[in-house]
Amino acid sequence: MLPGAMPAESALQDNGENMSEIRSQLGIKDWSEQDRPRERLLRFGAMSLTDSELLAILLRTGDATTGRNALDIARDLLNHFGGLRQMSTRDSQELCAIRGVGQVKASQMAAAIEIGRRLEAPDIDRIAFGSSTEVAQYYIPRFRDHRKEVFIVLLLDARNRLINEVTVSEGSLTASIVHPREVYKPAILESAASVIFMHNHPSGDPTPSQDDLKVTRQLVEAGRMIDIRVLDHIILGNTDFTSLAGKGLI
Repeated sequence: MLPGAMPAESALQDNGENMSEIRSQLGIKDWSEQDRPRERLLRFGAMSLTDSELLAILLRTGDATTGRNALDIARDLLNHFGGLRQMSTRDSQELCAIRGVGQVKASQMAAAIEIGRRLEAPDIDRIAFGSSTEVAQYYIPRFRDHRKEVFIVLLLDARNRLINEVTVSEGSLTASIVHPREVYKPAILESAASVIFMHNHPSGDPTPSQDDLKVTRQLVEAGRMIDIRVLDHIILGNTDFTSLAGKGLI
């Protein structure tokens, strides 16, 4: 070390006027361990971190970027949008307006915000479905042009309100071929009164295949045996859908 040089650890423990400037010029990985947001989270839990520290972890910028580190960028985001709640209404393109936030960081934050919204929503107001058409219209935007086949189970209470949705299978073109045990285990654990099965056809054609019909018959029969009603099996295809209950197959 050159004579008079200041180690990174000492720099962060300096109480002088230049402390903030020094912190910005250093990457977070050069901070003392007790100051790094990720290490603080591991030691004390997420509840102990400030909003800007939580965002800094999502930004994952360990090195200083043009004299600004992740915590600086996080503070800019909060100041610009007025806080976390206000940020939750912005899309990834708006988040990119902040210097130091690119598409990757913006998508990470947008995904985290959406996860939080989905976790909180059922506790605020459970969605109630009145028909298969309502169910399809609710989910079509999410699965439109989806390149993977996904089979999910909607768990409903006695008033047809959504308790939870469980992804049972995802990925292959045969993802809709599921076993009753996989489907009904979460329904039993969450005391669902009824279920709706739903999967998408990446081809965009919602016409049921022979496998779809076979699986539906198996699941309906299994539901009868454990007294859980199957209300429908809905197949989504871009903007269209097929209700197997509507076709008299359930």
